[in-house]
Amino acid sequence: MLQNRLLAMPLRELSERLADGMLTGRALVEASIAAYEAYGQYDNSYVHWNPEKALSLAIASDRVRAAGGNTGALMGIPISVKDLYGVPGLPIHAGCARPLPEQWQAAGPLIDALQSQLAPVVGKTHCVEFAFGGLGTNAHWGTPKNPWDTSSHRVPGGSSSGAGVSLINGTASLALGTDTAGSVRVPAAMTGVAGLKTTEGRWPKAQIVPLSRTLDSPGMLAHRVEDLAYAFNALDPKVHRRGSRVPDTPDLADLTFGVPEAFFWENCSPGIAEAIERSLRQLELAGARLVSFELSGLDEIYSVFLKGGVAAPELAAFMKTELPDFIESLDPDVAARLHTAEQLPAWEYIHRRQLINKFSEKAASELARIDALLTPTVTLTPPTVASLSKPEAYVKANMQTLRNTAMGNYLGLCGLSMPAGKDEAGMPVGLQILAGPWQDQRLLAIGQAIEKCLGCWPDILGTPPVR
Repeated sequence: MLQNRLLAMPLRELSERLADGMLTGRALVEASIAAYEAYGQYDNSYVHWNPEKALSLAIASDRVRAAGGNTGALMGIPISVKDLYGVPGLPIHAGCARPLPEQWQAAGPLIDALQSQLAPVVGKTHCVEFAFGGLGTNAHWGTPKNPWDTSSHRVPGGSSSGAGVSLINGTASLALGTDTAGSVRVPAAMTGVAGLKTTEGRWPKAQIVPLSRTLDSPGMLAHRVEDLAYAFNALDPKVHRRGSRVPDTPDLADLTFGVPEAFFWENCSPGIAEAIERSLRQLELAGARLVSFELSGLDEIYSVFLKGGVAAPELAAFMKTELPDFIESLDPDVAARLHTAEQLPAWEYIHRRQLINKFSEKAASELARIDALLTPTVTLTPPTVASLSKPEAYVKANMQTLRNTAMGNYLGLCGLSMPAGKDEAGMPVGLQILAGPWQDQRLLAIGQAIEKCLGCWPDILGTPPVR
């Protein structure tokens, strides 16, 4: 896997090489196409592969650059996009068996930003139907293959299921995803890359098919936190309006991290807790201060999540009003939760929203006492697809997978996942870093400080075996 690591180079270095004439956008897209032919067409990472248009845009970016133009930091860099985003000229399925109405293809602000910078979209990656699942399975299109196990078909994490795979297989340098209960951080953890969940409301959600208008937040996956910071500066609307970029990387000796003692560590698969504990010891030896820290209301919020939270009723409302003719063909795993949500009384939905608001305010206040909270991203080794065939097995694995990440969404936080080693099955383990709302830039700076200490993909994990 990744015999040619060209697209895995740091985004900043790729951009500098493009600017210096050492690389061309055409060469990057051609490398993406070669990687797709070698790996991507076999791992089911893309629902729509877009080589001709991507190559045409890359050539156009080279011409603009040759004429002295510069359209932005992502100019000429190949990017994959989760199939919840509208991309002009490409069908949008949102994980469904058939395409959504054509109006959903229109670009929203984030895709507009990519297009204005002449960043080639090499394809649209697979996702769980309407993003409603954390494992990455899809009854209509099949499940992308986690590249770290060549003997068994393991899930890649979801709902942005093809996003992490598109990075590891060498077809993209950056992947756009969304995160409602962990849908960026889970696949980042399970495929061994870095993932950013922005604060809800930080980035615009127009022309992104919704799961939960309360909890959805756009996000990104990349090979390293450094790349996420680079792309954040390129895409964040507030950066461009106010000039407030990701700050300089702090010294670990100046940082205090909270480490919970109970909730986030329950039922860890063999090797996961151990990998995170080794990472924590490394950070402490490098000068970071680690303190015991607990957030209020986790049990209550988790109870709400187990009952379907607000995502299920909000998806039901969207489906009933916007896409009623899609309900009959839903993936059974999605349809079962949608049916349950339809029975929810209005008072219960309002009560859940009130609990979310209450404990989000508390979490913001409590997290102000530390720089960030450190936890395992996911406590479950990526299961095999075959092990999820029974509905009860799927539900159990899905809830455990999303347990830690969902707390970040339900408490209104921003969050990162980054590689922290491997578990006993040889699968990647993710370290989750949570910070208070609207601390996205500070979080990325802290993540880079941690990355400098722990390392990043592929140094910390090696490379996946050749399939």
